Amino acid sequence: MVRIVKRRTSGKIVESFEDRSGLFKGSPQRSLVKMLKKSSGRDNKGRISVRHRGGGSKRLYRVISELGSLGEEIKILRIEYDPYRSARIALVELKNGQKKYILAAENMKPNQTISMGEDVQAENFDRAKLKNIPVGSQVFDVQFYPQSKKYLARAAGSSATLMALEGDCALLRLPSGEQRKVNKESFASIGQASNQEHSNIVLGKAGRVRKMGIRPTVRGKAMHPKAHPHGGGEGVNPIGLKYPKTPWGKVAMGKRTRRNNNSGKYIIKRRAAKR
Repeated sequence: MVRIVKRRTSGKIVESFEDRSGLFKGSPQRSLVKMLKKSSGRDNKGRISVRHRGGGSKRLYRVISELGSLGEEIKILRIEYDPYRSARIALVELKNGQKKYILAAENMKPNQTISMGEDVQAENFDRAKLKNIPVGSQVFDVQFYPQSKKYLARAAGSSATLMALEGDCALLRLPSGEQRKVNKESFASIGQASNQEHSNIVLGKAGRVRKMGIRPTVRGKAMHPKAHPHGGGEGVNPIGLKYPKTPWGKVAMGKRTRRNNNSGKYIIKRRAAKR
């Protein structure tokens, strides 16, 4: 659910907020949080390497665990908000009493029991290997390869579709439309990542963006020619170039920048380019 608030101001700003009424109201599990050092977009020499970063509210990082190889049933204790993620997280309890955080699926509720393991014949919300998941299922939080710390389809409301099992690989259709092969020994969770209404949130004002740690962005057309290739001219004028450029003169739109071709052989169909 999305709450819409109409401000009675001269700007007539319409803000919308996430409905967090069903989430846990207390503090996060103390043993599963840590503080991340802010870099404000600076590298080790103090120079800006990522623009428009800085400030933002203080927040604690929740450590998300990979429980795929445990092979046991776990209990969902509560669903929580995570300031570092768009999706919700769930605090779970193992049989030995140990507590961990995992990514929550859509419609996951407290006090439910789910299974995780190598030989699990997966049902809704369970986490299992791709080879044990029925073809046609929606999956999320997919391992890039076995024992990998890289994952696919983790953002709020996202899911991939398991299209086929061929030999040692599983064919997935990703949220971007790309179709790629993934090792069928990789773990994935059945369902859809939680908080699918996240994309409908309207921030409404600059102050909320600053609290997220994002600083203002100035248009290249508003700069002088030495600061940006789009700069110069008077008033509203076109950029005067065949295609948009970055402040450093590189092609800004339409040029492929992907350099890692090692996994290109696993891509069956690339995602459609945005226009």
